[in-house]
Amino acid sequence: MELLASPLGIAIAGLFGLLVGSFLNVVIHRLPQMMERRWAIECAEMTGQPVPDQPPLNLLHPRSRCPSCGTGIAWYQNVPVVSYLMLRGKCGACGTAIGWRYPLVELLTGALFSWVFAQHGITWATLAWFGFVGAIVALAFIDWDTTLLPDDITLPLVWAGLIVAAWGWSGVTLSDALWGAVGGYLSLWSVYWVFKLATGKEGMGYGDFKLFAALGAWFGWQALIPMILMASVIGAVIGIAMKFSSGLREGGYIPFGPFLAFAGLAALIVGPGQLLAWVGL
Repeated sequence: MELLASPLGIAIAGLFGLLVGSFLNVVIHRLPQMMERRWAIECAEMTGQPVPDQPPLNLLHPRSRCPSCGTGIAWYQNVPVVSYLMLRGKCGACGTAIGWRYPLVELLTGALFSWVFAQHGITWATLAWFGFVGAIVALAFIDWDTTLLPDDITLPLVWAGLIVAAWGWSGVTLSDALWGAVGGYLSLWSVYWVFKLATGKEGMGYGDFKLFAALGAWFGWQALIPMILMASVIGAVIGIAMKFSSGLREGGYIPFGPFLAFAGLAALIVGPGQLLAWVGL
């Protein structure tokens, strides 16, 4: 049976995406905790304090458990989306509500994997874009939760964009990808310093520079303007809405990374040219 972009192939890609989305939920939850532990250890070593003694924590250990009661989650309670529906969105042991975002991440990743496979079929480009989607989804939710964009994801994403361009998998020339990475980083870096010198405050973090550099590497320098305009417009609209609904966090800020991530996914689906049309350029 020909699997190339067939309904069966698209369905299989979607199921694979659901599984990856389930793993991304672990990454989104644990990676910031792992970073905080690493910082605490480094701080203790620098100051000569005792290194905190904590149980092992990584993306594979300990096994998934309810954050409320600590009960381990059995494999049949960890089936993407299905288990959430069967458990009616609650822990099977203590009845605590399970966040709706868990199935959302799984469904989003599954849908994006299906779309990528429908466009590229069984090719190396499909695997490359699968990796891009997974990284972008994880970064968006981590930044929304913690205002952190981990170097563990952003920097490999920049290099991966340059590598897939060199191998011809992304449809972007290596030259365009290189200048996209440079332009993406320097543009937000410049905005950061202009804002800081003018106000004495930091308007964004260095992680935003790296994420925008990664998007430039994957889509080329031509995509930078439509992506930053889309991210800025959507971020402003949501920020204003949250302000009037008293949904802003302490300090009155919202992270910019999720909106950059959304613009990157939009560029993947509709193309940078269509983004230009949307923002009126």
